[in-house]
Amino acid sequence: MGKVFVIGIGPGEENYMAPAAKEGIISSDVIIGYKTYIDLIRPFTEGKKVIDSGMKKEIERCNLAVDLAEEGATVALVSSGDPGIYGMAGALLEVKHERKSPIEVEVIPGVTAVSAAAAVLGAPLMHDFAVISLSDLLTDWEVIKKRLALAGEGDFVIALYNPKSKGRVTQIEEARNILLQHRKSTTPVGIVRNARRQGEEMVITTLEEMLTHPIDMFTMVIIGNSNTLVQDGKMVTPRGYHL
Repeated sequence: MGKVFVIGIGPGEENYMAPAAKEGIISSDVIIGYKTYIDLIRPFTEGKKVIDSGMKKEIERCNLAVDLAEEGATVALVSSGDPGIYGMAGALLEVKHERKSPIEVEVIPGVTAVSAAAAVLGAPLMHDFAVISLSDLLTDWEVIKKRLALAGEGDFVIALYNPKSKGRVTQIEEARNILLQHRKSTTPVGIVRNARRQGEEMVITTLEEMLTHPIDMFTMVIIGNSNTLVQDGKMVTPRGYHL
């Protein structure tokens, strides 16, 4: 009986990949993942069987990983960021349970998109924060709007995953309008594209002006709380230490 490593490759740059992630990939017979993520780890896949596929094939990849592991292979199922945060870990474990498969599964964490983006911006997540995906492919939009409103009311710093795609252009506008009901228009907002990978771009703006900047699926948007500041070009949410 084989094993599946569910591996978070972090942002994609080797320097930001955990040693355990590299070891898991190198020790595997087969590498499975979304094509874009596979391309980020090509240097580690030499001599391996590589199986890549497109978006919306997550369950198919999980079933394939279980099939191969049941045949005795060691499989690396890769995710960007951390596999347990909007990644492949949950889906793989659900498939394993549904199939009553006896294979071994090991989840290897990675640097998340939100932590990578926060590091680019400075220290916006120093206090309580909420992470919300604006993708309504798997979650009803009314539920997402409720979560945005409650996080805004609770004065959480809010990090938005999947903020805008070619097919979803209004959700980010609605999200901004919901949050304007709960915090000032001058609230700092950090927008980071390709955090800690090639092509990195960053801007610090305001809740009022955030939609004037490019936002897409490679972008993380971090919206400050009522205490978040911009100091020396960095976005900082004070923890409350007495200086």
